[in-house]
Amino acid sequence: MTDRAARDPGLDALSPIDGRYAPRVRELRELFSEAALIRHRVRVEAEWFRFLALDLKVPELAGVKPAVLDVAAALAREAGVDEADTVKTTESTINHDVKAVEYYLRDQLAQAGATPAELEFVHFGCTSEDINNLSYALMLSRARTEVLLPALQRVHSWLITRAHADAEVPMLSRTHGQAASPTTLGKELANVAARLSRGITAFAAVAPLGKMNGAVGNWNAHLSAYPDVDWRAAGSRFVRSLGLEWNEYTIQIEPHDWIAAYCDALARIDTILIDFSRDVWGYVSVGYFRQRVVAGEVGSSTMPHKVNPIDFENAEGNLGIANALLKFFAEKLPISRWQRDLTDSTVLRNLGPALGHALLAFKSLEKGLGRLAADPARMAADLDQNWEVLGEAIQTVMRRYGVANAYERLKDLTRGQRVDGEALRAFVATLPLPEEVRARLSQLTPSRYVGLAAELARDI
Repeated sequence: MTDRAARDPGLDALSPIDGRYAPRVRELRELFSEAALIRHRVRVEAEWFRFLALDLKVPELAGVKPAVLDVAAALAREAGVDEADTVKTTESTINHDVKAVEYYLRDQLAQAGATPAELEFVHFGCTSEDINNLSYALMLSRARTEVLLPALQRVHSWLITRAHADAEVPMLSRTHGQAASPTTLGKELANVAARLSRGITAFAAVAPLGKMNGAVGNWNAHLSAYPDVDWRAAGSRFVRSLGLEWNEYTIQIEPHDWIAAYCDALARIDTILIDFSRDVWGYVSVGYFRQRVVAGEVGSSTMPHKVNPIDFENAEGNLGIANALLKFFAEKLPISRWQRDLTDSTVLRNLGPALGHALLAFKSLEKGLGRLAADPARMAADLDQNWEVLGEAIQTVMRRYGVANAYERLKDLTRGQRVDGEALRAFVATLPLPEEVRARLSQLTPSRYVGLAAELARDI
């Protein structure tokens, strides 16, 4: 039997994000794991101590040793590798996660030479939510900038590249699943690129807010200790020094409206990509896209010929899970009973899994897109089987020249039945149109009836 201690720990993970898919979301684990949350809390606590000493210059910290400030600065930059274990050990005794961080910081500064009086300024005037809201804001901001936006940009870049390359590749449209006016493959990819671009812009524009104003947002304790300090200005400076926007009007918690906007914006991107994943799946099914075969891969346990579009199915599934969580966050997090309840605490700890499923989907899409190759011959064959789509063009020209019952006449000719090029040309020959117009319509083919699709695709 296999030694259980030697097994892959992912085999026993409750969530596939921490099991099967763990290597593909590693960069988010470094931002949203319990250890990561502790590191961000340590950073905020250390930055606040330095702010009191160096910005506000409170008299009681005037004599603090440079070595103490150096340790605080080092902890603000990158907490030590063992801080999470130490903090969790303390938490197991005192049963308070943020207080355990405070005790950790006190211990580190004491070892550097901080006096007992100076250590009283660790977590000075703070409620736990002053530390937590800034920590989560930093985590979400970093996830967006360092992980999610780069992954989305890679998908967007593929769309732009292929929209340009396939700008003139004609393709049959399908509205209601039925043959419709032709387009080009590049134009359809350009449509998704434009939607995704707007989504990315909206997501990137959500400003991360933070508060540092005490137990119910009024600076009560701070003002009682230092009545002459402009605490409103101080709070703004501190929060902005972390790269966040200042929210002056809060209860005990930062109200989380910006996190709701962040989740909503990301969910809208996910919805666009669900739509795209389903469309690509369909195009693979009808042969418009072929998937490059990877040596050694198996597509089916019983049908050896199959090359399944699993990357797009995986993306769709994970985007759905991500959105179920993101939409719940957007609805729940801005709601708090009176000045504080704790229901947001456990919910916030699930931000990582939601973003993990989204990231997994983005990577699956990127992988699947990298294996696609368009099949222009298959698209051309489909167009050649659907000459009836030219009925729209012919009846519109007839309308221009005042030919009565244009729509009805083309409906009788084409609705629900196949019409080939010869039949359409014969019909055009009977129309009371200028000769040059009949000649132009007679030369029209489904593959040429694409309007401005190529131009639009090239311009994206």
